[in-house]
Amino acid sequence: MTLSRRRFGALAAAGFSASGLAAAGPLSGPSSRLLKPPRLRPGDLVGVLAPGGVVDDRLIEKSVRNIEALGLRARTGRYLRASFGNYAGSVQQRLADLHAMFLDPEVKMIWPVRGGSGCISLLSKLDYALIRRNPKILLGYSDITALHLAIHNMAGLVTFHGPVASSTLADYPREHMLAVLCDPRSTYTIPMAPENAVKARTMPHFGIRTVTAGVATGRLLGGNLSIVAALAGTPYAADFRDSLLFLEEVDEAPYRLDRWMTQLDLSTGFANAAGVIVGVCEDCAPEDGQRSLSLDQTFDQHLRPLTIPAVTGYPIGHIRHQFTAPLGVRARLDTAAQTVTLLEPAVS
Repeated sequence: MTLSRRRFGALAAAGFSASGLAAAGPLSGPSSRLLKPPRLRPGDLVGVLAPGGVVDDRLIEKSVRNIEALGLRARTGRYLRASFGNYAGSVQQRLADLHAMFLDPEVKMIWPVRGGSGCISLLSKLDYALIRRNPKILLGYSDITALHLAIHNMAGLVTFHGPVASSTLADYPREHMLAVLCDPRSTYTIPMAPENAVKARTMPHFGIRTVTAGVATGRLLGGNLSIVAALAGTPYAADFRDSLLFLEEVDEAPYRLDRWMTQLDLSTGFANAAGVIVGVCEDCAPEDGQRSLSLDQTFDQHLRPLTIPAVTGYPIGHIRHQFTAPLGVRARLDTAAQTVTLLEPAVS
């Protein structure tokens, strides 16, 4: 259903006016404190851009409709319709749009139309000091993972792994997205998506599976598996020690997942995490007749040797019913309850 302006206002009004700076552990970038963006309010202006893959008018129009249906306003980037091969413009054009949205005092949230590929090319050229001076919500998944991890490391700003602007916003993703972005509660518990449980009857990879039971607490960190692995060994790598590491992937063969998991285990070590959450990995099962490990076997060879809580099939990833995960925010994974609980507000 469409969120009414009154309901949106009730969500936003439930928060408190705290400082955007919250105490946090040391970051690998220049900041030692976690910065939380101001919460989203009714009528706020949302910047629409494409920092990665090229977009078309259909996706742009759907994004604007989504934003307006939430009682928000949309402003498109100057180079949103640019193209450079499969990228949404040159590196300079995509950087210009991203920097312009952070600089624009009217824009309160930056919402990429899609992921795609190409965000990694922006990381060494981003103005992280500018971003930290102008904190605002950045929401998206897939290739946007590169921006999330770099901004976390270098600017200390909480960003949000969740739907892109062109996503189809069913009730579950809309509810948990708005709760996290609009309502700075001291704790917020996210249950599993009932729609995914229904899908699991015929598509087993949608099912929740506990590899190692337990309760774990740590800062949420992660995103798309191939991007998290690609950043290993760089200044933008996910240092997931003592963190709740979440990973997801789409349309990749099990042997590739195995290689990227091995890379992360060799570089940082899954045993050093507080817990591991694997999302729903769509279209990652081996093809019929292909000689391959199954999807479960692929993850199990990395997760079963661990003593920390580890799960698969949580509502994260390239799926319609996903929740919004704020990077850097302390959270608790409870495998018995099948919940993720945020232990602090994600916005100020």
